Amino acid sequence: MKVDGKEMRPIWFDLKSQTVKVIDQRLLPHQLIVAELKTVDSVIEAIKKMFVRGAPLIGATGAFGVYNAIAYPNYANCGGYEYSDSDSDTKKISDKYLKDECKRIKDARPTAVNLAWGVDRVLNAALKYEKYEDRLKIALQEACAIVEEEADNCRLIGEYGYQLIKAINQNKELKLVEGKNRRINILTHCNAGWLATIEYGTATAPIYTAFDRGIDIHVWVDETRPLNQGSRLTAWELGKHGIPHTVITDNAGGHLMQHGMVDIVIVGTDRTTRTGDVANKIGTYLKALAAYDNGVPFYVALPSSTFDWSLTDGVKQIPIEERDPDEIRYVQGLDKKGNLISVLVPPEDSNAANHAFDVTPARLITGFITERGVCNAYEESILSLFPEYANI
Repeated sequence: MKVDGKEMRPIWFDLKSQTVKVIDQRLLPHQLIVAELKTVDSVIEAIKKMFVRGAPLIGATGAFGVYNAIAYPNYANCGGYEYSDSDSDTKKISDKYLKDECKRIKDARPTAVNLAWGVDRVLNAALKYEKYEDRLKIALQEACAIVEEEADNCRLIGEYGYQLIKAINQNKELKLVEGKNRRINILTHCNAGWLATIEYGTATAPIYTAFDRGIDIHVWVDETRPLNQGSRLTAWELGKHGIPHTVITDNAGGHLMQHGMVDIVIVGTDRTTRTGDVANKIGTYLKALAAYDNGVPFYVALPSSTFDWSLTDGVKQIPIEERDPDEIRYVQGLDKKGNLISVLVPPEDSNAANHAFDVTPARLITGFITERGVCNAYEESILSLFPEYANI
């Protein structure tokens, strides 16, 4: 995607420095800072502290973390380098070291299934080879392949989701208001844009595609407390692309739906069960309830890597991350002098609970938008698109 005319992604491998680089999303929209991830510890820190966030991007970052474990081993962890008896100049990464480092990466955040998926995919590819040089090469190739595949998956999500927006636009009952073409209003929650997914986004991919093809759209952007990924990141993305949007409080969505001001809700997800339950940023469940009550279509956009094919009950089985309460207690922003500051909001001695995600039951979801098409939110329909996972 373009930022001020320059092509940019939230993560890339820099050939010159031979390191992974990411946008530090904690500082957006006020500062665009690039961070270098050269070790496993730096990858873990980036995931935990949300330099990077969003399921597909976390998965890609974890995948590069496996490469880092091989390229820049930590001698203090799990043995580091070993050397063969036959040739003291030949490096060899022990399987135990690599597996232990991968476990540390996967433990960085528990909810998003893409993290474990990306790490395991690169790990399994590297373990097929014995030589250090082969493992290093294959790990980098596999991580880069994940990045490109996720980008293409999001492009396809945009194509399939565009058809839903196009159908709303062609609905004659909606099209005319006071004799003029009616703007299509889309509501989204958190940031499921290119910042979270490499390219295009999941929830935003249909929005970009529809806008680029001339449909008059407007996006209601939930602020998404406590870290304001909507007002900070989604609004920044949409603004850079020229898409009309309005930032709203998290609890305004139901009011807008009651008054016919939302045509469709599209959100992303961090983990989805094979039966259609969806874990996403806290507050998504309430949006789904409001949409269901007001007859507004509620779609979840996701690549296949975000399905957890082993789970059948999202409420009972999906682990919900509880983050630092200070994310609730403090709000970050610019002061009048342009300084980036954090401000304490509640009384200093008040407790805070920071549940980062909630689960939306399948019964409240109109459908899923995937790279293979649109399906209903129940197991048989999902598996009709992904039959290879039927027996997992």
